[in-house]
Amino acid sequence: MIGQYLIDFFHYILDNKEQIFSLLLEHIRMTFIAVGIAILIGVPLGLLISYVKKANKAVLAVASVIQAIPSMALLGIAIPLLGIGVLPSIVVVVLYSLLPIIKNTFTGIQGIDPELLESARGIGLTKAEVLFKVQIPLALPVIMAGIRISAVTAVGLMTMAAYIGGGGLGYLVFSGISTVNNNQILAGAIPACILALIVDFLLGVVEKLVTPVSMQKSGAFGKKQRRHQIGILIAAVVIIGALLASSGIRSAFGGKSDTDTIYVGGKDFTEQRLLCELVSQAIEDETDLNVVRESNLGGTQVCFGALETGEIDLYIEYTGTAYAETLKHTPISDVEEVYDTVKEEFAEKYDITVLDSLQFNNTYTLAVTPEFAKENDLHTISDLRKINGDFVIETTLEFMNREDGLPGLAEAYDLEPARDPKGLNGSLRYTALENGECDVIDAFLTDGLLKKFNLTVLEDDKGYFPPYYAIPVVRSEVLEAHPELEDVFEKLYPLLTNDTMQELNYEVDELQKTEEEVASEFLEENGF
Repeated sequence: MIGQYLIDFFHYILDNKEQIFSLLLEHIRMTFIAVGIAILIGVPLGLLISYVKKANKAVLAVASVIQAIPSMALLGIAIPLLGIGVLPSIVVVVLYSLLPIIKNTFTGIQGIDPELLESARGIGLTKAEVLFKVQIPLALPVIMAGIRISAVTAVGLMTMAAYIGGGGLGYLVFSGISTVNNNQILAGAIPACILALIVDFLLGVVEKLVTPVSMQKSGAFGKKQRRHQIGILIAAVVIIGALLASSGIRSAFGGKSDTDTIYVGGKDFTEQRLLCELVSQAIEDETDLNVVRESNLGGTQVCFGALETGEIDLYIEYTGTAYAETLKHTPISDVEEVYDTVKEEFAEKYDITVLDSLQFNNTYTLAVTPEFAKENDLHTISDLRKINGDFVIETTLEFMNREDGLPGLAEAYDLEPARDPKGLNGSLRYTALENGECDVIDAFLTDGLLKKFNLTVLEDDKGYFPPYYAIPVVRSEVLEAHPELEDVFEKLYPLLTNDTMQELNYEVDELQKTEEEVASEFLEENGF
């Protein structure tokens, strides 16, 4: 069994080596920049509070508070201020990296023997000379230990970048979780782990090189060994420099400058990543425009916020989501009224054009295993009332907190689960259902995972869920500049139905094809 898993994993690595290497380069670049900025900020701050005693408690307290804030919460705070992409990810990692650097710099300076400093001043050294010739050299091993901790931690934290379209190895991890693809998860996690070990080793070499001979436990190591250590560092610096040059430091911070480039966004689940790729390829096939994918963005608010601020130009939204979550209207089931309201208010409030809806309705539903449905004679959502207090439901965090989600659904159907859901995003709720940790989950009607896990969909017999027809939403100024985008969607409208979308999602979720492969094959079959 283990042997087969290893074989499958190595096949996945070989089949996707270019993508993995590209994401690894992004991860290295972002981590290098974040740690570099943290050093430039943290070391001077540590030196400052070593001299300005009144400031040390305040600076360390602020750094400690930042360190205590959950990383995803800090990222959520950064998004409205800095937008999506690499920049907010780097800023968050920089903030998280400051405390070890500041604290170790302060500790290293404070730990120097006062008599030694007095002797330095006694031979006529100025304050600046004492700092640069005595204090910093003696404190360097402690400072490097702080930098080493921050750098290794930064490698792991940088996986967050994928949540807001920054790329890096986190893209494979998040995508693998949402599609129950362990090979994809490992393809992101293992290189990140190896990268962290390499960073730790290289900075360990630096730490040893900057440690005075008298402070080394093993005494002085020979010139030959020292040359060897320096050679390793030079080689590492050359490799890192080459990687940064090949990918471009400027690209790390994004920035839109080409008017003939369209930025297409997508949320963080299979269908949205697939739609992002499908629309992007269709635009590239049918127009002369360049397309940048900003896929796997962390949810509705992240995606819509990026559209509103101009960081992306278009994405595929759903009428019910736009009506209830973005515009804050009470959910209704009237298809035409929902669409007309969204189209009108998006134009008036946000200068965003809503194009005609596509043919598929990815509405919410509840799903159970066939065995559970048979055991309790479940066919509709109303049937769940028969087992009130005896069933466990798990839903996504978004569904738990939406007005058209679980709170309203439970009230409309008079449902009483055995306990409140914990909140499981992506495919985790499907795994929980399969493992018997819950009895009911929320799902989208076009989910490929419904087919993969052979689940029974409960009928919304009261018509509670509003319509969730897919709608392209485009910034009006972009559509005015590129009216040919409408022609692309006109060609897509008749092709994407409920059955088609579920099948395409299934090819990604179960057959483990990439979104690029599925989109390319579908478009080619349909005349693009």
